Amino acid sequence: MTKGILYIISAPSGAGKSSLVRAIVHKLADVVVSVSHTTRPMREGEVDGQDYHFIDESRFSAMVEQGDFLEHAQVFGNYYGTSKQSIEAQLLSGKDVILEIDWQGARQIRQRMNDSKSVYILPPSIIALKQRLSNRGQDTDEVIDARMREAVSEMSHYGEFDYIVINDDFDEATEQLASIFVCNRMLLDNQQRRNAELLADLLKANT
Repeated sequence: MTKGILYIISAPSGAGKSSLVRAIVHKLADVVVSVSHTTRPMREGEVDGQDYHFIDESRFSAMVEQGDFLEHAQVFGNYYGTSKQSIEAQLLSGKDVILEIDWQGARQIRQRMNDSKSVYILPPSIIALKQRLSNRGQDTDEVIDARMREAVSEMSHYGEFDYIVINDDFDEATEQLASIFVCNRMLLDNQQRRNAELLADLLKANT
């Protein structure tokens, strides 16, 4: 079984990361999204174990002490963490795994898993980003302004990532993101592992 590739995908709030990730999972085979643990309250329409593993702060602290997380961080007053055991099991099953995390978590993951790939999603402009946040209709103007300030701070870390995708046209951005996954699958080492038997047979053709 060929081990999968871990993809770290980060973006400022409103850049369209979650929509792009859903499109990739639908478009490509053997791609799954890691389900993080969080202390954030469950929102309407969310499902425990599907969107997040919703836990309280005491349980989260216990998991941190036990070393259960590959990374963990506090974002907007809530805690988020990525289960080490879950990620490793999915990768060993041959799945490419997507982690949707912020730049702080991405930095922690890269330090612990240096064979991971990282992608940063950017909006086409600051104006477009604010419009997308406003169009959600979920937040007050004060909250939107706070998210915009945080977005500028987050985007300053784009240079720490392997790839950048600018989400202007959604279909084009989806194709660009998908090409990153496909391209990495075509790398020599990955192809040698996936097609070891075929490659060996081809070299026996004239013997």
